[in-house]
Amino acid sequence: MVSSESRVALSVGMLRRVHHIALHVQNIAASRQFYGQVLGLRELQGDDVPETLKALFEAGEAANFVTPDGTVIDLFSKPNLLPPDPDPSREFTRAGHLAFDIDPDLFDHAVAVLHLHQVTIDHGPVSRPTGRGVYFYDPDGFLVEIRCDPA
Repeated sequence: MVSSESRVALSVGMLRRVHHIALHVQNIAASRQFYGQVLGLRELQGDDVPETLKALFEAGEAANFVTPDGTVIDLFSKPNLLPPDPDPSREFTRAGHLAFDIDPDLFDHAVAVLHLHQVTIDHGPVSRPTGRGVYFYDPDGFLVEIRCDPA
């Protein structure tokens, strides 16, 4: 039974997890390489691609990646998309950043991989009481973070 209070607002715990994140990208090939090869996310293929996205996927206009916890990152090709400001350090979107969690023992390796792939680092690594983080840009200038809890 649904209480009268839960009819006017969602209760804590009703939203279970982030299902997917959709990003518009200028160059689908560069973004596929970045999210798949640099960040190591598994790209959905074949029957794993959602039915609603198969036509876009087959036309090369979409790619789908999944994190180990099941969150899907959908990339949609928008080749004529330009950010409001070409300098990604000037915040041009209301979204702050996308953050991925990593085991503290693997954090330094992740930073080395970013350097190996010549990924533009915005700032970091930084150490805080809540852990360590490094902030960098994807091929479209969207800010991404890899972070870990304190060791």
